[in-house]
Amino acid sequence: MESIKETDLYSEVLKELNYPFGNVFIFDGYVVSEINRGVILNWEDHAKVITEDISCFLGTDGSDLIYISHRINSYSVIPYDWLKFFKNNYQLKGYFIVSENKLRILNSLVESLFFNSQIKCFNNLHTAINSIKTGVIEIA
Repeated sequence: MESIKETDLYSEVLKELNYPFGNVFIFDGYVVSEINRGVILNWEDHAKVITEDISCFLGTDGSDLIYISHRINSYSVIPYDWLKFFKNNYQLKGYFIVSENKLRILNSLVESLFFNSQIKCFNNLHTAINSIKTGVIEIA
């Protein structure tokens, strides 16, 4: 899979956030993250700063956003930390995982235990984004 930077979607980025642990791309109505290989993504070191930066830039609690985890690299997520996200009064309209690796998709089942809504999985970023733009995927 290629990075957002290498696709035609990059021209639609409103803001790019670069961190030592990965990059986040803010679009109109959704956010795409690309976390670096080997990172163990947790609330304190990673997700909190990403969430605060997005919230500051867009002026939102996230309830109007879809978060797309574009898993172009192999990394780990601390699933329990989703509870910290919600405890800090942040929300999401939806959570999409894009990965060509079926094992990574299976790992999303563990995340779903701590995420308060449904997680949608895709094997292609364009398909995920087109479902947002066209409203094909119903977000509960």
